[in-house]
Amino acid sequence: MTIPPFEDRAPTDDCITDYDERHFVTYLRLLDADADGADWREAVEIIFDLNVNEDAIRAQIVHSSHLERAYWMTQHGYRHLLEKSRQQ
Repeated sequence: MTIPPFEDRAPTDDCITDYDERHFVTYLRLLDADADGADWREAVEIIFDLNVNEDAIRAQIVHSSHLERAYWMTQHGYRHLLEKSRQQ
């Protein structure tokens, strides 16, 4: 699976960004892994292709930031998608 380019930290905006739109699948994969109880290290290696042994701190930041954004999408972001679809 192709991994879209990613930043170390996901956006924290109060609206859906272009970055979020490029990473919808990433967010879904993180939510699935979290729901399945997957170890964060395994998830970040698979989803972001990061080697946890080489840079554990960065890997943790990438994982936790994007997982937090994924949960934001499920609690707030989806509303922005609905509003956007009504405007089209």
